[in-house]
Amino acid sequence: MSKTLRILAASFRLAWQELTNNKLRTFLSLFGVTIGIFCIIGVLTTVDSLERNIKEGINSLGSNTIYIDKWDYSAGANGDYPWWKYQKRPSPKYDEMRLIRAKTDVIEHIAFTLQTQQQNIIYEKDMIQNAAVYGVTDEFNAIQPFDIQYGRYLTLSDMERGADNGVMGYENAEKLFGSAERALGKTITLKNRRVNIIGVIKKQGKSLLISGWNFDDCLILPYRFFKTLFEERYSGPTFMVQGIPGITTEALKDELRGALRAIHRLSPGTEDDFSLNAVSDFSDAITKLFSSIKLGGWLIGLLSLVVGGFGIANIMFVTVRERTPVIGLKKAIGAKKRTILSEFLLESAFICIIGGAIGLLLIFAIAQIVTGALNFKVHISYELLALAVGICITIGLLAGIIPATIAARMDPVVAIRSK
Repeated sequence: MSKTLRILAASFRLAWQELTNNKLRTFLSLFGVTIGIFCIIGVLTTVDSLERNIKEGINSLGSNTIYIDKWDYSAGANGDYPWWKYQKRPSPKYDEMRLIRAKTDVIEHIAFTLQTQQQNIIYEKDMIQNAAVYGVTDEFNAIQPFDIQYGRYLTLSDMERGADNGVMGYENAEKLFGSAERALGKTITLKNRRVNIIGVIKKQGKSLLISGWNFDDCLILPYRFFKTLFEERYSGPTFMVQGIPGITTEALKDELRGALRAIHRLSPGTEDDFSLNAVSDFSDAITKLFSSIKLGGWLIGLLSLVVGGFGIANIMFVTVRERTPVIGLKKAIGAKKRTILSEFLLESAFICIIGGAIGLLLIFAIAQIVTGALNFKVHISYELLALAVGICITIGLLAGIIPATIAARMDPVVAIRSK
């Protein structure tokens, strides 16, 4: 054990001397490894961060949840979206909610939602524009949970009687009242109707999800009150259905499909006139998309690493030539081939690790800048750090194997006499 540690210490010391003695040559040789690690880990970190942020947004739509709509949310993935086909379908209706629950026993929660965008909300002489307004039924918050920062959420009584109460998003409250807490108890005007603010949603932060629930810039109203302000059929009527614990997405889809076909009285040969959009399907599609992007990052990074590997090999060939007399002396006093081989392989790996460490430092620096400037959290996982170290060691060993073998096979007499 002590002998191995001595070899490691000696290899590191010699590698560091090699780096400091020939700075320009070292820089040019390490540059390829640095760029290679920067490309691979940088691309993988970026892709992982994007994927994680998008999936967090998708998961915020509700776990084990299916959206029943006349529109198929994934139909345009191949570039061909037959909108005319979906336009002719009937929109979901509030009265169907009771029938859906009655015809299946796999539903944990079900909610009916309406929404409209770009609405003006007025308070005295102040106004905010482009607010999203949601009309929801009582189980909405069970499927789509969020925390209330100030005040309270809509009660069952508010829902049933269609009370003119509303819950406002944090950023809307700040824009309109200067402070989110000041929104409580205030009365705003929407579509010439008065709305009492009874709660403010805790700040959610920005999401990369293109479509979904924007709780920071919204106003949530009881469904019965919402439909007195906006026409239901133009407000994207949708059912949100959350399955009971343990049921798979496909089983939930099958149950809902059977119930809806019965409610719509569709004959066996008739195509569905509704779409079942599962949140898990979006997540799977994102995983497939980012797998292709990761492959591209690997190809770019590996090309740089190959160039870097040749640079490390060049350093090691020069190092072996410069240390030939020392190698001969070591062998003359009893150093074995495997000892010489190990020293040079470890030195090559150390040099490669230093190049990789520089690449990782660049990634950390850029990650901090991006996180602060764009409010986009960059995740650098321990798995990627371990991958970077593994790549550096592998490239270092491969680059140093031939020079190390040459050094290990030298004749001690010939090596000592060489200058």
